[in-house]
Amino acid sequence: MFSYQKRLLYPVYVEQKNEKLAWTLLEHIGGKDGEFTAFTRHMYQRLHVINPYIRDLLGMIASEELAHMEIIAAAVRKLGLADLPLANSGQEPWNMEYVEKSTDINEMLKINEEAEIRAKRLYLRHLTLTEDTSLKKMLQFLVNREEVHQRLLRKSGVLVTQEANNEQFSTLIHEYKMSLRVMK
Repeated sequence: MFSYQKRLLYPVYVEQKNEKLAWTLLEHIGGKDGEFTAFTRHMYQRLHVINPYIRDLLGMIASEELAHMEIIAAAVRKLGLADLPLANSGQEPWNMEYVEKSTDINEMLKINEEAEIRAKRLYLRHLTLTEDTSLKKMLQFLVNREEVHQRLLRKSGVLVTQEANNEQFSTLIHEYKMSLRVMK
């Protein structure tokens, strides 16, 4: 399912070291609303999804969340933090309790949509903590990707509620793939 590429999904440039900001950005790696939590939640949930299109969408989003984690990790290192603990900005270790474990499709999609909103808000909050133009662009890129995920998860929920047909569900995958093409 996964294909590893050496290059990051988005290039990371840092104008100057800022260890305090590095510690703050760790929230995106090991925090409750961080990328590792999102990856784990999506992978766990896709095990319980019968609809092949939603299952694929969750898998694609999960793999992208890992890519986001790599981007943040690269930024944290360049900001001056050599050791990258799987912890939040308060240095508390990541906890499996962060992952909501619902197996109801409607509840799962709602939980995921809300989590994307929280992740986006966190990125927006962290955007205000730096004057580094390159970091701001990187964080804005991540905000935009969370918005894509949020939109597709919301659309998935609508399609489930409407008991849509396979052709309608297949548009989810097409839209996700097209959103990646726009990035290039």
